[in-house]
Amino acid sequence: MEFRVLRYFLTVAREGSMTAAAEVLHVTQPTLSRQLK
Repeated sequence: MEFRVLRYFLTVAREGSMTAAAEVLHVTQPTLSRQLK
């Protein structure tokens, strides 16, 4: 697992939603979903 993907996962857990995490990470929600898949 890449460090970036782990950071994405932790941000989703912290923010409570994919949309909020995507905003914090400055990526689009579909990109975030694809990386975590």
